[in-house]
Amino acid sequence: MVPKVVFGKGAFDQIGEIISPVRNGIAPFIYLIDSVFENNISFIEDRIPLRSMDEIIYVSTEEEPKTSQVDELVNRINSTYQFAPSGIIGIGGGSILDLSKAVAIMLTNPGSAADYQGWDLVKNKAVYHVGIPTISGTGAEVSRTTVLTGPERKLGINSDFTPFDQVILDPELINNVPKNQWFYTGMDCYIHCVESLNGTYLNAFSQSYGEKALDLCKEIFLENDLEKEDADSKLMMASWHGGMSIAYSQVGVAHAMSYGLAYVLGTKHGVGNCIVFDKLEKYYPEGVAIFKKMKEYHNITLPVGVCADITSEQLDTMCEVALSLEPLWENALGKDWKSEVNAEVLKKIYRSL
Repeated sequence: MVPKVVFGKGAFDQIGEIISPVRNGIAPFIYLIDSVFENNISFIEDRIPLRSMDEIIYVSTEEEPKTSQVDELVNRINSTYQFAPSGIIGIGGGSILDLSKAVAIMLTNPGSAADYQGWDLVKNKAVYHVGIPTISGTGAEVSRTTVLTGPERKLGINSDFTPFDQVILDPELINNVPKNQWFYTGMDCYIHCVESLNGTYLNAFSQSYGEKALDLCKEIFLENDLEKEDADSKLMMASWHGGMSIAYSQVGVAHAMSYGLAYVLGTKHGVGNCIVFDKLEKYYPEGVAIFKKMKEYHNITLPVGVCADITSEQLDTMCEVALSLEPLWENALGKDWKSEVNAEVLKKIYRSL
């Protein structure tokens, strides 16, 4: 679990005070920031208390995070400094938070990030790392995984060393997120909850967090009397609780299949989840019905014909990637899941997208 969290309007401005006790002499803090803020430095950069050799690196999130991207960032840091940084601070959405967790791990572990895609493969503690979300829903700020697309698969580095040492939750930072992005990322949280609460891995711990996050999502996305500031605070808390729920259970069918989309077509995670979940009435009838109401309520039109022009080889790869995520299928359908799901079943769903 994340050991320290600060929440509240304006909390971002406490960053200097928070990291000061962790600073190791002249060893820098490296800030990995979503490049969307590069042209609006007053919103983020001007508020960062840079000292000594501290460095800001703007990172593009046009594509899903890749193991090669992690390796490039680690090589850049190692070649620039002759000593380990004081810490890594990620500022952005789920992609930046995942990259930051992965970079922090790979600064103390040999090889490529691709070597650690899986469960509990990391041997050495990561360098100190801080997560500051600027969009809410993915739960990346609290989860023990960092989802990466590698040369052979899309799979997280799942480890007890992955979670952030400190998280700063400031609702002001998500105030101006574009509507579609706000919806798709918020739905990632909602889908987390549906998959967790309907899964065979469900336990009292995950259920308590999942139910709270689900209630918050219904309030945020189906009620129109919430003030924007209140809605932002609630979404930040929904994301936190949703992330905690899946940390102690697992996600399910929508996430497994969206990984296949992302690996082959590069579909962004939140969008991919929504495209797939919209077709999963068989597995999550109540959850999909509520999702459709939310979609209609906010006038969201999902992309269609996503898989219309894919080749048979691409379709095979999608299925292979999705079916390789065995814990997700076991959570969704139980230990005997292979008797219910195979490549032909998934191909029918993919072709309908």
